[in-house]
Amino acid sequence: MAAGASDGAQSRVHSEEMVPVEEFQDEEDEEEQVEGWDDWETDEDESESSYFCLFCEARFVSSDDLFAHCRAEHSFDFHAIRRDLELDFYGCFKLINYVRAQVAKNRCRSWDDRRNWDDDSYLKPFMPDDALLRSLPSDDEGEEYSPIANKEELIKELMCENDISDICTVDGDLDSLSFEVDSLNIDGVNQSQATIENGYQDNLVQTTTANGVPLKQDVGTSQTVCKDKRLRVHFSNASARNIKSVNEDYFGSYGSFGIHREMISDKVRTETYRNALTNNPSLLNGATVLDVGCGTGILSLFAAQAGASKVIAVDASEKMATVASQIARDNGLLLERRQNGDSNECSGVISVVQGMIEELDTAIQVPPNSIDVLVSEWMGYCLLYESMLSSVIYARDHWLKPGGAILPDIATIFVAGFGKGATSFPFWENVYGFDMSTIGREVVDDAAKLPIVDVVDSRDIVTETARLKSFDLATMKREEMDFTSSIELQQRADISGDSLDPTSGVTWCYGIVLWFDTPFSSRFCKESPYTLSTSPYSPKTHWYQTIFTFSEPIALASSDAGDDSAAPIGTERCPALKVGARISIGRAVVHRSIDISLEIAALGVNGRRRSLPVQIFNL
Repeated sequence: MAAGASDGAQSRVHSEEMVPVEEFQDEEDEEEQVEGWDDWETDEDESESSYFCLFCEARFVSSDDLFAHCRAEHSFDFHAIRRDLELDFYGCFKLINYVRAQVAKNRCRSWDDRRNWDDDSYLKPFMPDDALLRSLPSDDEGEEYSPIANKEELIKELMCENDISDICTVDGDLDSLSFEVDSLNIDGVNQSQATIENGYQDNLVQTTTANGVPLKQDVGTSQTVCKDKRLRVHFSNASARNIKSVNEDYFGSYGSFGIHREMISDKVRTETYRNALTNNPSLLNGATVLDVGCGTGILSLFAAQAGASKVIAVDASEKMATVASQIARDNGLLLERRQNGDSNECSGVISVVQGMIEELDTAIQVPPNSIDVLVSEWMGYCLLYESMLSSVIYARDHWLKPGGAILPDIATIFVAGFGKGATSFPFWENVYGFDMSTIGREVVDDAAKLPIVDVVDSRDIVTETARLKSFDLATMKREEMDFTSSIELQQRADISGDSLDPTSGVTWCYGIVLWFDTPFSSRFCKESPYTLSTSPYSPKTHWYQTIFTFSEPIALASSDAGDDSAAPIGTERCPALKVGARISIGRAVVHRSIDISLEIAALGVNGRRRSLPVQIFNL
C-alpha cells in the first residue's frame, strides 16, 4: 500500500559516451586509443577484446590475459585467491561481481575476508553481458550429481535480465534432482536462479519448457538486448527509471478512492487492526506511532483514538497524503500549531508526511530509535506481492525503539491442495443441460500458466494444510523475503462430497492454493492479541486466495489400496499418497512483482514418485 524503493545496480558503462560508427571508419588507426563500448560493432569485434579489467579500462582477448594483467598491475591474483579460499564456481562468480561493485563505488577492496562478499546478492552480474563470468573455471572437484545444464547455459540464465519465465528446465532422467531457487539480486530486486539439489525431479519429458510452453534454447531474445552495444545506457539509471515508473503507477493507483473503499470495507482487515490498536492500552497509551503507507489515515486515526501521544502517518501518494491530512483535521486529530496571544498552542497528534518511507528524513527529522509502535497494512496478494514489506523493514531498522512493537508482528504463508470444484470444470460440464467441458479443459490448461486471485470454497480443499513459511517481522531481514520451502500434502481426513469418489476413495488434486495469516501476537498485544486470516476456512477478505493450477491433476488416496505398480504414480490406477511440493518465491526483476516456481511430485509407496514439469509464475 505504500512506499518501497530499491537501489539499482551500477554499470561499468556509467561514464562513457556513445561514439558514432562513422568515426571508427575514418580513424581506424586510433582504434586502440578508444576505450569503452564504442568500437563494438559486430559480434566478431566483440569477441576480439571483450574481457574488461576489474580495476581499469583495459580490455583483453582472453580471461588469462586479463588475470595476468590484474596480477601484474593491480596485485590481484585471482587464481591464488581461488586456491587459498577454495572457491567453487559460485564463489568465483560472487568474487568477480563484488570486486566490480567495489571499484565502481571507489571503495576499499578486501577480498581476503570471504564474509565481505559471500552473499547471494553477488550472484547478480554487476556488468551486463560480462564475458569474464562466462569463462570462469569449473569446479576442481566433481559433483555427486549430473548437472541439469552446463556452465555456459547456467551463465546465460544468470546473465538474463528478462522475466523469470526465461529460465528453462531441461527435463530428463533426474531421479535425484530438483531445482532450488536461490535469491538473485538484480537492480535492487530479486530474480530466481536455478541450481540443483535433491528433490522431486524425475521422469520428465525431454523438452525445454516453462508452464508447458516450449522455450527457445538459445535465449537469443534476452541476449540481443545485452549485445546491442550502441543502445547501451547507464544500467543503474535505467533501473532507477524503471523503479520510479513502477512506483509512480503503484502509488498513483492508490489515489483511487475505490481501492480505499474496498480495503476499509473489508471488515476482517479493518476491524482486526482497530481491535489490536484500541484494545491494548498498555501498548498505545502515550506511545509514538509510525504508520507506514497510511492511505486514508484510518490506522493513524485508530492509534490516536487509542491514546497515542504522537502519530506520524506516511504515504507516497501526494493525493492520499493530502486527503489523510484533511480527514485528520476534520476529526480534530491533525497536529496543528496556533498562535494564542504570546504562546503557541498545539491540537491533535497526527502529522501526515508525503513521500516514500525511505525518504522520510528529507521531509522531517525523526530521531533514530524514537518510535514505540510501527504499524502498517503492507500485505499483498500471496502476502508478498507489491514488495512493501521491505519498506516496513527499513522503517523498523531506522526508527523503531529496541523492543518496540511492530503490528502485525508475524506473517505466515499456508498452502493446501484444491479439487475440481475450485476450477471452471463444474460450470462448463453442464451449461443449461449441454456438455461444454471442452471449454473447461482449455480454461484449466490456461490456468496452469497464470496465478489466479480468487475465493476458494473450503469444501474444495482436498488436502491437509501445511505451513509454507513464517516471518518474524520484529527480527527478519529483507533477504528472507526470497525463499524456497518443501512441503508434503496428504488427503484431508474429513474430505467428502463431490471431491471424493466414494467407491475408490480417490480424490483429484488440481493445484495448490496459498493464503496468509498475520497475527498481532501477545508479544506486543498483551491484553488482546488478534489474528488477521485470509484462509478459505475464514470469512472472505479483499486478498482472497492465490491459486496455482498444476499442469495435470494428481490422484490422491489415503491408503495404497488399488496400487497398480505398472501405472504412473498419481493416476487413477495408482493414486499418490502425498503431493510433494518445492515452492520458491522471490522478488521479480519487475519492481514490486514476485516470481513463484513450483516443483510438484506425486509420491507413492516404496519411495515411488513422479514429477510434473516445473512451473514458473509471475504475480
